[in-house]
Amino acid sequence: MDANVINPFIHATSNVLETMAFVSCRAGAPYLKRDDRATGDVTGIIGLTGETNGTIAVTFDEGSILRVVSNMFGEEITELSHEVSDAVGEIINMISGQARREMEEHGRVFHASIPSVVSGRGHAITHYSDGPKIAIPFTTDGGEFTIEVCLEC
Repeated sequence: MDANVINPFIHATSNVLETMAFVSCRAGAPYLKRDDRATGDVTGIIGLTGETNGTIAVTFDEGSILRVVSNMFGEEITELSHEVSDAVGEIINMISGQARREMEEHGRVFHASIPSVVSGRGHAITHYSDGPKIAIPFTTDGGEFTIEVCLEC
């Protein structure tokens, strides 16, 4: 998969978390993900159509999402809840929007669906595309999360 497709998601993720939650994150090396098991405890998924079809997902471990949501809400959040799930849906929506704007500057146009959120340890992330699943791990002071980008070739 082209770095010009992956990099906008890395940039958008860092920007959204720093702007909305005052959380700094560090991207690790992207890798090809071969299974559907989520690396985190709560995942936001959004479909993409346009130049090609696919999905993107962000999956947070409990520590990282509790830190992010606590900072967003301005109060300590200590457990996963519907409010946390709603925040994850909004986070993936913002990441998608910023990444799509950056890709549009390079002539690549995508449209997004309404996000969905899945939670629970060991849940599956279903990408509705036969394309490769590129995973980008991130670390924060609160924990880890991973972005997955899966687009048809």
